[in-house]
Amino acid sequence: MRNPKTHYQTMCLSSALKVKKYHDEECIVIEILSGKGKYKNKMGSVKCKTKKGLVVKIGSGFTDIERSHPPAIGSEITFKYYGLTKNKKHKYPVFLRIRPKLTN
Repeated sequence: MRNPKTHYQTMCLSSALKVKKYHDEECIVIEILSGKGKYKNKMGSVKCKTKKGLVVKIGSGFTDIERSHPPAIGSEITFKYYGLTKNKKHKYPVFLRIRPKLTN
């Protein structure tokens, strides 16, 4: 998106902003995968199952503290993604938060 009052230019401008639409979804953590390199001896990613039965591996969006204390297996988390591939896989899944349990 760009400011319609500015002239068109072919470079990075403060008057032009890139807008990306994303979706969010919840899933249940089914496995904690160990990290490599910087995240050795910490969580590298989590494998989750969505309500539709799709399995998704989420490795980005976690802080170092969250990697030291990952979400428990069986907990519900929220992640964002940028659509699905033709093979029904989530594009670029990113962790957002652990979904709190609702109590009555």
